[in-house]
Order: sequence, then structure tokens, then C-alpha cells
Amino acid sequence: MLIPVLLSGGVGSRLWPLSRESYPKQFQDLTSQLTMLQETAARLDGMADSGAPLVVCNEEHRFLVAEQFRAQQREAGAILLEPEGKNTAPAVALAALQAARTDENAVLLVLPADHVIQNVDAFQKAVANGLSYARDGQLVTFGIVPVAPETGYGYLKRGDELGPEAFALAQFVEKPDLATAEAYLECGEFLWNSGMFMFTAGAYLAELKRHQPAMYAACEKAMAATAADIDFLRVDAEAFATCPADSIDYAVMEHTDRAVMISLDCGWSDVGSWSALWEVSPRDAQNNYLHGDVLVEDVNNSYLRSQNRLVAAVGVDNLVVVETPDAVMVADKSRVQDVKAIVSKLKKAGRDEAVHQHRVYRPWGSYESLVVGDLFQVKRIIVKPGERLSLQMHHHRAEHWIVVKGTAEVVRGEETMILSEDQSTYIPLGTKHRLSNPGVIPLELIEVQTGSYLGEDDIVRFEDIYGRNQA
Repeated sequence: MLIPVLLSGGVGSRLWPLSRESYPKQFQDLTSQLTMLQETAARLDGMADSGAPLVVCNEEHRFLVAEQFRAQQREAGAILLEPEGKNTAPAVALAALQAARTDENAVLLVLPADHVIQNVDAFQKAVANGLSYARDGQLVTFGIVPVAPETGYGYLKRGDELGPEAFALAQFVEKPDLATAEAYLECGEFLWNSGMFMFTAGAYLAELKRHQPAMYAACEKAMAATAADIDFLRVDAEAFATCPADSIDYAVMEHTDRAVMISLDCGWSDVGSWSALWEVSPRDAQNNYLHGDVLVEDVNNSYLRSQNRLVAAVGVDNLVVVETPDAVMVADKSRVQDVKAIVSKLKKAGRDEAVHQHRVYRPWGSYESLVVGDLFQVKRIIVKPGERLSLQMHHHRAEHWIVVKGTAEVVRGEETMILSEDQSTYIPLGTKHRLSNPGVIPLELIEVQTGSYLGEDDIVRFEDIYGRNQA
């Protein structure tokens, strides 16, 4: 059986301010009506003998993964929760150990969840081409036929031809400078490193144990102590903390003598920057991509995106402008790789914009701050049908709730009430309370918080259907 492994642990900091740690690019619909995670799962449809995917993600994103699969009526074979990021080699080891519990000869197709592939048919044919090599115990990687001297990608040098579009892997090459990339393109022996792989669970684990025994031992111990939690598998944090961090390339593929490269020409991009996203986006006659409330005059070769308000541009060329409710980013398109430096500065300053979107997603729905002042805050809260918040209380704030759409079931102390549109209630400081949506449409309400401290860490949970921390 072919088991897709979707790696969904990245944060996509080069696509800030849209992509942030709490809601990174793989969960957003950047190139179609589906999110990038959903697109990754959808491109497997129709492949013979393909099973339910294993998803590896971090703790904070677990409900986002589950919700996006549910929205597409898909089932995950398992959602593995990494206690901390350790790069791709340990992440794949966790998936391989999970698959090997039932079949160590299962073929794993490892796919980052945040890539674009425009020609799905070519992708599926390349996977089919590599299957025989994977089943024979080889470790297969996919090299992308380059279309430009790209300096933002690593490269793979092909060796002897093994079959149609299949080669021995001669060398991994780091991201080159422009002159070197131009030479690679001209000689035709170098392909872009896609970060996609295929091998049996047993073959990968054998090579990991051979070349990285400490990593293998830590992952094996961590998986031996997994605990089921609702729809998730929690990997043992203490054992996993001892695991070295490294990529598949460095940990395994550069050392193995069993590597095969399949050549792939499929309109691929890792969407690792705003310029890369511009490349794969539909553009107008002036070579611009315009999204949202955007007006331009004499603008060329630019990417302009608005989420919340009017963005107007006049007489500019080769720019990226991205507006969100709490930030505006402007960059020369040739410098967008440096957006990551802005994120680093935000983190160093302890600013929330590095981590959270203006709209914060929770397993029950979402909330966003509308007004923040001294001793008060106004939020818009959306609760999905059938979902409910934890039974909780606050030490430092009281809350006023006004229903603007849908129906709310409210637990306040010892009483339970139903509120409909235009009705409201008050939750005194220190009172146990819970908000639920018993209806079939989203519940929307305005929450006015008042108190001496309004931080999200002032929550004491007593009951929670999502297994979050309780008192």
C-alpha cells in the first residue's frame, strides 16, 4: 500500500504577515479555493492503492488539520503530534514507525503540505514511475526540472540513468549563487531539490538506524509511548526531546548508497516567498496579481494583496504589498527572501504580530479583537455549529456577551440559558461559565471584557471536550 505522509510543521515566515506561527501558509487558500494542505491531499485522489494519509504536525495546529480534513470529508490515517520541531528526518521517522506497526513494507510518499503542483497528472505519473524503486528498497527523491537559475532552492545532481526519467543520485548541492545556478541550468545535469521522497517504512528506518542511531533510538522510544487523544496521537515529549534535529537530506539521503532520483516536470513551487507565490498566481496584462480591495495606476510586475481595507498604488514596479488587519508589509520583489528578518525582529521585540493573526483560530471556531483599550477589550467570537468552549473562569476580568447571529447556550454559575439574536448576558469575575452553539448555523457574538488584566492566559479550565489544560 502507498501511504502519503503530509509534513505540516512549517511556519512559512517568509510569507509574513499572512503566514504566522499560529496560522501558517499550509492552512490558507493562497493559490485556489482549497488550502495548501487540502490541495496536497487532493492531488493524491485517483492514485491506485493509496491509503489514508498520515499527517505530522505540531500541538498548536492539531485542530486546524482535523478541521480542514473534515471540511473536505477526508479521513487521516493518523495525526501525529510532534512535541517540538526537530526538522524533517525525525518527523518522517515518526510516520515510518507508525506505518511499520502494521506493515514495514508499506511505501511512504513524503510530501510537504505547503507546495504547489500545477500539473497533477505529471506528478502522479512520476510517483508511479518511482514505485518500483521504492518497493525494491531504494530511497527515492524527486528532482524538479528547473525553468530558471533559481538561487532559493537546493539542487540535485543526477548520476547514471537507471530507467525512463530515473537516475542514480550523484550529489546534493546547497543553494547556489546566481552564476552557479546559471551554470547548473545550462549543463542540464542539476535539478531542483523538491523535498519530496518515497520509500518503504522499513527501508527508511534501516538507513536512519545505520546513519543516525541516536535519532532512530529517540524516535523509537517516543513512538513506543504514544498516547491517543481524541483524533490525535501524542508522541512522548520526554523521549522526543533527546532526538537530534536534522533534515532528511543531511541525516540520511547524503549518506545512503540506495538513493534514486525521479525527474519531475509538473509546475512545482515550494511557495517559499512572495515572489514565488507571484510566479504561480494568475496575473493581469501588466503582470500584476491583485487580491482584495486594490486599485492601481501605472503599476507593473507587482503582487498586491488586501485583506481589510483599500490598498492603492501608483507608478510602482516590482513591488510586493500585503495588507492584513494588523500589519502592512512592503518589499521589493527581489528582496522578499529577507522578510524573515522582519519576523526575527518582531520576535526579538516580543511582539505578537510574529505569532498570531488578527483572527485567532480555536477548535471551536475563532475570535478577533476589534478594540483594545485600558481595562477593556471588545472581541468578535464565532462558534461553529455543535461546538462549545471549555467550562472556565477568569480571575481578573468580567465579560458581557451580545448575540448578533445564531443561538447561544450559556452556562453561568448554576444556571443555563438560551440566548438568541439581540439578547445578552453578563459573566461576573470569578464565575464559572461556558458558551456553546446548539444550532446549525455559526454563532456570532460580541464580547466586551472589562478588568485589570485581559490576557489569554487568565483562563482556568474545569472541563474541555478538546483535551486542553484543565485546573
